[in-house]
Amino acid sequence: MSNTEADPAELLCRERPGEGVTVLTPRDVPLGGPRAIRVRRTLPQRQRSLIGAWCFADHYGPQDVSASGGMDVAPHPHTGLQTASWLFSGEIEHRDSIGTHAMVRPGELNLMTAGHGIAHSEVSTPDTATLHGVQLWIALPGEHRDTARDFRHYAPPLLDLPGATARVFLGSLAGTTSPVPAFTPLLGAELTVEPGATLALDVDPAFEHGVLQDIGSVTVAGVALGTGELAYLAPGAGRLELANPGAEPARVLLLGGTPFTEELVMWWNFVGRSHEDIAEYREAWQAQADRFGRVEGYQGTTTWLPAPTLPQVRIKPRRNPS
Repeated sequence: MSNTEADPAELLCRERPGEGVTVLTPRDVPLGGPRAIRVRRTLPQRQRSLIGAWCFADHYGPQDVSASGGMDVAPHPHTGLQTASWLFSGEIEHRDSIGTHAMVRPGELNLMTAGHGIAHSEVSTPDTATLHGVQLWIALPGEHRDTARDFRHYAPPLLDLPGATARVFLGSLAGTTSPVPAFTPLLGAELTVEPGATLALDVDPAFEHGVLQDIGSVTVAGVALGTGELAYLAPGAGRLELANPGAEPARVLLLGGTPFTEELVMWWNFVGRSHEDIAEYREAWQAQADRFGRVEGYQGTTTWLPAPTLPQVRIKPRRNPS
C-alpha cells in the first residue's frame, strides 16, 4: 500500500508499569487512491518506530466495500524495505515492476522486496465485498537496502495448538519455520485463541515482540488490548502469554525480531538513511526513472501516483527509545 502521509504524525502510547507491556494506540488515516479506505496505523510513531525490523503497520477493516468499489492504489514506488501483505477477508490483485501478477488472499503471505527500487499497484477484486487485513513494512539493513527486486508468495499451514491455531508466515514459532528468507531475524504469525483459553508460547528472548489485536478479546501478559492496539514487549522473556476472556475467538498478529539499531529516514513510501536519500528517490520517481521500473496491466484512472512535495525542513531519522 501507499502511505498517504509524507510524515506520519505522532500516535498515542500508554505504559503499563510493572507489567512489561507498552500499548501503542493507533489512529485512523486514509489510504490513498481514487477509492480511499480508512486504516488504523500503529507504526511508526514517536514513542516506537520499529519492532525488530517491522517499521510500519496498517490494520484495516472489516470494511464493507461493496458500494465503494474497494481498494484502488495506482502504481507507486518503494525503496529500502519489504512489504508484507496479509488478509483476513477479501482479495487484492497485485502487479509490480518485476512483472508479477499475483492475488493476495486470506491466510497467504505476499512479500515484496523493494531494495534499490520497485513499483506496484493494489486493487481489490470485483467480487470482494469486505476488506479486512494488515499491511506491514520491513526495513532492510544497510548492507541489503539496495538489493534487487523480489517477490515471494507463501501459504503457511494451519497449526493446531492447545486452545489456539496459528499460521507462521515468517521466522519460527511453535516448532514450525517459514521457508521465506528474511534479511534480519524476524517472526510473523497469525494466532487465533479460543474463547476462555490461555496460550503460552516459547519465544526467542533476543527478540522484541508486538501483538496486534484484530478481533475478539485478548490480554497480553494480563494487559487487555482494544481493536487495532499493539502491545510491545522488550527482549528478555522466553515465554509469551495470551488469554481470551471473551465468548468469541480472538485473533492477533504476533510480530517480532532482534532490535533494529540502524537509524532510518522514512518519508512517504521510501526508507533511506538521510534526507538526501529521500530527495533522490523522490526525484527519480517523479521523473519516472528506470530505478523503479514499470507496472504493466493496471487499469485504474491514473497511470501512476505522484509523490507529495518534500517538506521545507530536513527529514530527521526515526529512533527507538534506548
